[in-house]
Amino acid sequence: MDSVSIFLLVLEGAFGLFLLWRSGLLQSRRAWIVSLLLTAITFTLRGMAFDYETLDYQNFLHPWCEFFRANGGFRALDTPVGNYNIPYLYFLAAFSCLPIRDLYLIKLLSVFFDVVLAWSCAMLLGRVTGSRVRRLACYFTVLYLPTVFLNGALWGQCDGVYVALAVLAIDLALDERPVLSMLCITLAFGFKLQAVFVMPIYAVFWMQGKVSWKHFLIFPAAYVLLVLPAVLLGRPFLDTIMLYFNQTGSIGSGLNYNSPSVYAIFWQIRETEPAATIGIVCAFFYVVNLLAVAWVNRRRLTDRAVIALALLLAVGVPFMLPHMHDRYFYAADILSVVLAYAIPALWLAAPLTEFASFLGYHAYLKMRYLLPMRYGSAALILTLALTLIGFLASLSEEKKRRTKKRA
Repeated sequence: MDSVSIFLLVLEGAFGLFLLWRSGLLQSRRAWIVSLLLTAITFTLRGMAFDYETLDYQNFLHPWCEFFRANGGFRALDTPVGNYNIPYLYFLAAFSCLPIRDLYLIKLLSVFFDVVLAWSCAMLLGRVTGSRVRRLACYFTVLYLPTVFLNGALWGQCDGVYVALAVLAIDLALDERPVLSMLCITLAFGFKLQAVFVMPIYAVFWMQGKVSWKHFLIFPAAYVLLVLPAVLLGRPFLDTIMLYFNQTGSIGSGLNYNSPSVYAIFWQIRETEPAATIGIVCAFFYVVNLLAVAWVNRRRLTDRAVIALALLLAVGVPFMLPHMHDRYFYAADILSVVLAYAIPALWLAAPLTEFASFLGYHAYLKMRYLLPMRYGSAALILTLALTLIGFLASLSEEKKRRTKKRA
């Protein structure tokens, strides 16, 4: 790494400490010392991984940056480049204009959002506990989570970007700040289509009265504004708006791509099209049934229950859908950690989800399987069972509390 990149990485670590301080989580000398030490270790480890190049970087991210560099930076946004959505391409265009190696800039962006992600999780946890120790522990657990480290600092992927924004959106909605929440979830969707896995949670927020139908209009308006700079630079408006739909054919025809989905169990299926259709239908009815349960119990939905619902979506939807890739359970990894700290009895869900997701990372990064992917699928089934039990228990506890209060 060059000195400028090292300096920027240090600044990102310092920014994380600043967020913790501003949030009131560093109110003792011990908290400062422990946080400084843990921050120094995790950012040192991240810096040590910055020179590692994956095939994704060599075959895609670097050539895309080179395309922008050779074609005038932002002026090249009028041309379709790669298969990422416009907001991420803004960053690649900017990186092409800077005298720093694009590999470092890509990873610095990802690590910056690692910090935002960890802080957002600590804030979301604050909805259900006032314990500064648990919230600090949540922050550093997320930063030290293997898939978070591998995704950003090693792989140079941007899954942390959309999940950080999605977690922040959930926190803002629970805090009854619907406009900011909608803006965050729009940004999350703008970076990655996989944000749709958790977006049905907004139906729950509507049931609770935390968002109204008018707030849903913010989403399309904000999305248009998000891609408008590329349109003004010459990108066709309709093609830009429909980019995700136009890319559906690029996800591949295989039922599974190193993902611990249900198709890792039934990997010998030969009739892929009918199996894919069944998976899509099952995912649809899974979401409908979750929302139906939420509607029936809408007056008993605590913040803990909402976090559990978000995890049920983040695990269950990609688990049933076909064509899922290795990194598509990133949101599940993160929400399982938040839930483990919110409901300690469900702590096992976090290592189970991380184990399942890690198998996919290992398969790509090492080009071999650590264990058969069906082991990860079994782990996610256990996660779903545990989370569902916790969700129903939360509803039952709230019912008892309200009954006792009335008495």
